[in-house]
Amino acid sequence: MSGSTSRMGRPVLCIVGPTATGKSELGVLVAKAVGGEVLSADSMQVYRGMDIGTAKLTPEEMQGVPHHLIDLVDPDQRFTVADWKERADAIIARLHEAGKLPVVVGGTGLYIRAITEDLDFARQEGSDEIRARWRQFAAQRGNEALYETLRRLDPETAARLHPNDVRRVIRALEVWELNRERLSERYDWRIQGGRYHTVLFGLSMARELLYHRVNQRVDQMMASGLLDEVRRLFARGYRRDLPSMQAIGYKELAAHLAGELSLEDAVAQVKQNTRRFVKRQLSWFRRDPRITWIDRAAGPWPDAALHAVLPSAFALKAGIQVRGRE
Repeated sequence: MSGSTSRMGRPVLCIVGPTATGKSELGVLVAKAVGGEVLSADSMQVYRGMDIGTAKLTPEEMQGVPHHLIDLVDPDQRFTVADWKERADAIIARLHEAGKLPVVVGGTGLYIRAITEDLDFARQEGSDEIRARWRQFAAQRGNEALYETLRRLDPETAARLHPNDVRRVIRALEVWELNRERLSERYDWRIQGGRYHTVLFGLSMARELLYHRVNQRVDQMMASGLLDEVRRLFARGYRRDLPSMQAIGYKELAAHLAGELSLEDAVAQVKQNTRRFVKRQLSWFRRDPRITWIDRAAGPWPDAALHAVLPSAFALKAGIQVRGRE
């Protein structure tokens, strides 16, 4: 039996990995098999009305398995990893009381780390003036220029972030201006030690195959109405410069609707930016030695993946400690 663990505590199973590997599907099947419920660890799925571009499961795809931490706030509302962790901890506590196994599924590495290491976030005061100035900088010179500024000042933090994650890039620049201190040196949390008995599995596949799946997925999103979804968000008054609207798929199609890109070029950029994001996700998760990796292409899907995960899932449900990777 494999997997990875923290010190013994309440059990939590995590299924992680890059976009388009099948995490959500596997999470449903595992939760259904063991009587668990799914917690989304996706920083974009918290936004209401952003469904197609964030690959939220349909009710049919959920197969009756309850899903949490989806559709929490409107696209113009602030939502942080600290907010996510607070809600996740409360849901996990309720599931444990009900005798259910929490199955955390997603590709936002910081959310996974917040659970597995029980990060205690220090909510620090910031500067509205500094944030507004950097937002204006991004609007005038572009997200890439903003990101390059952070890369020069704090390359370690920049390596963790996507150039389009404007809110977090600005937060890192804000910390630098206020304290002349790198966010990577101090960061906004203190590690308290894991409160949960966590077991992590990661889905992967050959990069060429993964990139092909990414391209197919974007085509399917477009066929499912992603462009109309972006139009609806604009019609409801949500601006292009909102952090939520910097998500891949929304930013590029917003540029198309503004007349800055042809639809063909916008879709090509969505695919390219998603592939770059996948590369960053792989780099993040590959640094975590606790993850037991499953090659999606190594056996019949999803049976081979279930065969790898379910023994640990049933053991956790029964209160048995699972030995981690050495």
